[in-house]
Amino acid sequence: MDPIMTFGLLIVSLFIILLSCEFFTNGIEWFGRRLHAGDGVIGSLLSAVGTCLPETMIPIIAILFVGEKGAVDIGIGAIAGAPFMLGTLAFFITGVSVFAFSLIRRTGSKMDVDLKLIERDLRYFILAYMMGIGCSFVEERPLKIAAGIFLVIVYAYYVYITVREDEAYYCRLHSLYISKCTGTRPSLAAICVQLMVALAGIVLGTSLFVDYLQEAAQMLHVRALVLSLILTPVATELPEKFNSSIWVKRERDTLALANISGAMVFQSCIPVAIGILFTPWKLGEITLFSAVIAITSATVYLLSMRRSGKVNPAMLLLGGVLYGVFIAFLSVQ
Repeated sequence: MDPIMTFGLLIVSLFIILLSCEFFTNGIEWFGRRLHAGDGVIGSLLSAVGTCLPETMIPIIAILFVGEKGAVDIGIGAIAGAPFMLGTLAFFITGVSVFAFSLIRRTGSKMDVDLKLIERDLRYFILAYMMGIGCSFVEERPLKIAAGIFLVIVYAYYVYITVREDEAYYCRLHSLYISKCTGTRPSLAAICVQLMVALAGIVLGTSLFVDYLQEAAQMLHVRALVLSLILTPVATELPEKFNSSIWVKRERDTLALANISGAMVFQSCIPVAIGILFTPWKLGEITLFSAVIAITSATVYLLSMRRSGKVNPAMLLLGGVLYGVFIAFLSVQ
């Protein structure tokens, strides 16, 4: 394909993702309002899981339906890549968004966040992911199976706690886009249609972006290792990053961070459990290092919030530094 055409389509696919994320955040806010849900359910569960599903299908298909060694390796890499990208770039982009939109935010660069909610998510992530990664060093198969099942139970309990502790409050919402276009009331059916269209757009846009990114990488002679461990995961995690940026702009800071932290909990439990239960789950050096960085990132953020009693957007920029450390590590491999 012509290089200009490839990069043009890359931009088009990125626009599809951005537009779909805008429709998704708008729809999920209205869906949460209909459920009388607060930021915990909307951000940590509905939005997080909804935007996680497209990239979660990659390891599920690779491990359960393809099953070949190469496909299993890709699946395991995708499982470990998601928490790493969320714990580094997603937080970094959120921090950058706060400063970028500070002039139009009433709170400027200060973040108004439900610390209890975000700290709880980070604790669950750290403990669940440490257990999942630790299973790589376990030889006994029955113990691995028990750990995989336990992670599913942990996530089920996390969902229960999130719903039980959720506190609904009502703020002014932007008009539901599909209702605004059709001139109808924001009914539950209209909300669901908008969410399904938005998710379909996210899946389509992300798929196209990854395909054209691969073509662009080949044109630029980028190594396959760099593509599989850096470029592709960045693309598949775009929905979470864009959703958080949109919520930062709207001054919904708890939703912006819960969208990431809730996705981290999901990715550390369900996909990891699938990896433990259906693969040998022997992680390589690079994969283990990415996991260490993800856990380190979450731990630093958690300790910072506890010490200062707030979320410092400058601290979120640490994610970019840790991502750079990982790239430097890859370059010497």
